[in-house]
Amino acid sequence: MQKIASDQINRIVVRSPTWVGDAVMSLPALHALRRIFPKAHITVASRAGTSDIFIQSNSVDDVLVHDHSSFLSTFAQASEWRRRQFDLAVLLQNAFVAAATAFLARVPMRIGYATDRRSSLLTSPLPLPAWKDERHESLYYLNIVAELERIVFGSASIANTKPIFDLPVSEERRNSARRIVNHQGGTAVKPLAILCPGSVNSRAKRWPAERYAKLSDKLIDTGMQVVLIGSPAEIDVSLQVGSLSKRQPIVLTGRTSVAEVVALISIADLLVTNDTGPAHIGATLHTPTLVIFGPTNPLTTHPLSSKAEIIRHPPDCAPCMFRDCPIGSRYMTSISVEEVFQRATAMMAKTVQVFG
Repeated sequence: MQKIASDQINRIVVRSPTWVGDAVMSLPALHALRRIFPKAHITVASRAGTSDIFIQSNSVDDVLVHDHSSFLSTFAQASEWRRRQFDLAVLLQNAFVAAATAFLARVPMRIGYATDRRSSLLTSPLPLPAWKDERHESLYYLNIVAELERIVFGSASIANTKPIFDLPVSEERRNSARRIVNHQGGTAVKPLAILCPGSVNSRAKRWPAERYAKLSDKLIDTGMQVVLIGSPAEIDVSLQVGSLSKRQPIVLTGRTSVAEVVALISIADLLVTNDTGPAHIGATLHTPTLVIFGPTNPLTTHPLSSKAEIIRHPPDCAPCMFRDCPIGSRYMTSISVEEVFQRATAMMAKTVQVFG
């Protein structure tokens, strides 16, 4: 395992995780990295969309958006990394291509987990922690920085600290989010509920669209305005929710950037979502967030916030990582609209007066 002197680490590149939720859960690792290298220039290399999570981070100096759509793009990324003369590459992404990029860029110190047959490409390959499936995912990323601190400084104070989430949203972005809602017929007078009925990487995570539609109707009946969000890949399910609703929600799915979604959640009075990226955004922003869990393991991906809660009726076979449930998603259909509505309004009542 190669060691490099701390005074030789002036320029750091961090390869972020791929998915938005994972990127949010990596924020404590970035905060810790800034703490141990306060004077270093830290660049986050991230794919488009996910990069929006880092645009106003206090722990990041700049964001380098990369294209991961082809093998040739790896050489282009490596060329850019080499041009920037990074001293250290912190690979939060587990993929082989992340290590290959750092290796081809000749970054002197390259640290990350020894996954995907990439150990020989890393100067500091780390074994997967024995507790990986038993502790929160944010600690999985934070552990890389803790091991980096131990290698460079001979100590690992970070290992004993709680994750610190930091997702700043400027007032300008908040005002822009309000204008987006108002432009679609919303109003600043009514409380705002945001629903995220999709999930990009697993249909098994989705609470049924007809139940989101009924939930939307019940929230609108209380005097709230409802906005549906999601990525372009989730447009179909949001349109289905809209078509099944008696009272039309505002559909912004596929019509906003990730940065705009973050701003929208920051001004919301309530967020109800499946186990997907917005759940972690809502928790980090301390928006009242209710997450409907299906087959995935809440031990590792539950939202870390005193204002976030989960609803889950797991079957005996949970947790699993199937994209489609082989037993018909009974764990999702067993969660009623009334149960979600009561939990959501009780959470929101702590911070906002719901119009009757």
